[in-house]
Amino acid sequence: MAKTSKDYLSDILKINLSDSEFQWLTSAVEQISKTKSKKDLYITYSLCTSKVQDKPITDFGTLEYEWKSYLETQKASTLDIARIFVLSSVLYAGEEFLKPVQQLIQVADKTELETFLKYLVLLPEPKNFNFAAVEALRTNIATVFNAISQYNPYPSQYFTTAEWNQMYLKAAFMQQDLKKIPEIEKMANKDLARIISDYAHERWAASRAIDPMFWRPVSNFLEGNLIDDIERLFKSEDEREQKAATLVCFHSNADKAKTLLNTYNTHLQKVEEGKLTWKNL
Repeated sequence: MAKTSKDYLSDILKINLSDSEFQWLTSAVEQISKTKSKKDLYITYSLCTSKVQDKPITDFGTLEYEWKSYLETQKASTLDIARIFVLSSVLYAGEEFLKPVQQLIQVADKTELETFLKYLVLLPEPKNFNFAAVEALRTNIATVFNAISQYNPYPSQYFTTAEWNQMYLKAAFMQQDLKKIPEIEKMANKDLARIISDYAHERWAASRAIDPMFWRPVSNFLEGNLIDDIERLFKSEDEREQKAATLVCFHSNADKAKTLLNTYNTHLQKVEEGKLTWKNL
């Protein structure tokens, strides 16, 4: 039988927890799965804080698996993984635990919510928890918003186009690092390109700056006002805006984009040589 995410989490915990911590955790999960007790789930989840010493995980094991690099990027801690292991284990044990787990998420404190949002994709049937991921888009608490938006594969897999657009715009509005949002090219769409142009015009009218990274999704939708917007970036005195315009046009198939590149080619060679990308802009 193929290993599940729960099995990999167990492997990681086994090499990063003390014997007594791991024994307590696995015994508690086994008991919950056996008795189907919601009360035992709530108690075990609450006791994780006192029973598991929270420390950064330094050893993710030698096996390669789908989420290994993601856990490393998020700097997962033992308490993070212990909590997700508990939730994942009971969800695999039976569908009667779905509602209790959803209730745990609804009453989670900020730290617990951040953990849940970061590792949501490790739970079975992550779509069942979309309500929490979408709700996180409404918060003004940066750490909670970033838990779902930065590095996280969940939005590109489970958000609707409108929800993903909302997340991208909110990240720009909150002045968060847009480089940390994954799958931008994959999720780019015509509506988002229009929204980016509208938002930029509002910012310019108020004499407010715009992160040049904001323009990354528009390459395949260059038409109308967007052509003028990108030409404005080329003419800007801000070198990062010039470079962003070059990247937008370089990755576009539109004839007008090629025309702009022929006119404004200061940074074109660096893009062609791979020395200038969205990652190092």
